[in-house]
Amino acid sequence: MSTSTTPQLSGPEPSASGGVFSTAVREIMASSPMRVLLSILLGFLAGAIILVFTDPDVAAASAYFFARPGDTLIAAWDVVSRGYGALLEGSIWDPAGANLIEQSAPLVASLNRAAPLIVAGLGIALSFRTGMFNIGGQGQVLFGAAFAAFISFQVHLPAGIHLVVAILFGVLGAGLLGAFVGFLKAKTGAHEVIVTIMLNYIAYNFVTYLMRTPVLQDPEAGGTPKTVAPDATAQYPLIFGDSVALNLGILIAVIATVAYWWIMERSSMGFRFRAVGFNPNAARSAGISVARTYVLAMTFSALFVGLAGANQALARSTGFMNTIDSGIGFDAITVALLGGSTPWGIFIAGVFFGAMKAGSSTMQAAGVAPEILTIVQGLIVLFIAAPPLVRAIFRLPSGHARQRRRQKSSHVEKAEVSA
Repeated sequence: MSTSTTPQLSGPEPSASGGVFSTAVREIMASSPMRVLLSILLGFLAGAIILVFTDPDVAAASAYFFARPGDTLIAAWDVVSRGYGALLEGSIWDPAGANLIEQSAPLVASLNRAAPLIVAGLGIALSFRTGMFNIGGQGQVLFGAAFAAFISFQVHLPAGIHLVVAILFGVLGAGLLGAFVGFLKAKTGAHEVIVTIMLNYIAYNFVTYLMRTPVLQDPEAGGTPKTVAPDATAQYPLIFGDSVALNLGILIAVIATVAYWWIMERSSMGFRFRAVGFNPNAARSAGISVARTYVLAMTFSALFVGLAGANQALARSTGFMNTIDSGIGFDAITVALLGGSTPWGIFIAGVFFGAMKAGSSTMQAAGVAPEILTIVQGLIVLFIAAPPLVRAIFRLPSGHARQRRRQKSSHVEKAEVSA
């Protein structure tokens, strides 16, 4: 490694976001795949229990439970199978479809819903691995969507070039917010959590204001804050043509996942991100500019989130309102945690939550409140964030216990060999 040092930004040297927080995030990111799967199982099991205890048919059958217990069990099974069965039909496979394309339409919808969750989750994970918490996903999605929308109908370019420029401007818009947060942290020591939370409010109201001005407003929307529809040359194309409604978003998500892997695992910049995230004081002693690393990390974090905003603006043929973020900025936190901040873990987690979102409408059509999925999602995060709870429920050994067991086994083997 070079011994030259990078110039430091002036101002107070920023400290870590908090030892307790960083330790907690590292513990969550270190969750084994088995613990994640068990957390998902517990989340859906808890959701099933809620469905059973809130269903009127189960309540009616339970009134004579001791006389005919089978009726209560049948009613309980019916509500759970109806709810989760509708989830599968709406997110993976619809057996009622007339052909293969119609039967696989739910899976296509899940992938389309997953694309913005994946790229936003990558951005949040990048901040985690640098020892920070980018909770400003909502504002960054809005800025990304607004910048992309502006280029999509205010600037007229040839097909292909127009879409690329619109995406780049969307990413740039979100990146400006991230760079501002990183600069404040490096220059003044301001905590990124507080700054990003406040920027969410500022971004929401600023974008809403622009939607009421000629910058973004659709003249036909009246007083409703809504943008003009993007030009056809700036819309995400369908990968397989009109027969399958899978748009370019999922392909961009794959490319972004590979880019995240390369940045974090193969580039010198990613090494600095990880070093600062693990121990900023040791990184500073090794000659790494912690201040500059914070600025770069928050910028790149927001760039990934901005891709989600561009997806929301360009993967459609109509304008959008100020609710275009659709909770993606906050759901991305869940995706990053569930994926352990690893590239393909985040990709799988994004597809999982995209499927849950796609299946919510069919659950509602089946007479099951789709809010149960939000509860399940929250419970999954709760179990992932509480490793001792999952270990206690399933009687799993802790990491220290496994290490002691391996050491004991090694000592026994050495004793047998010496004997």
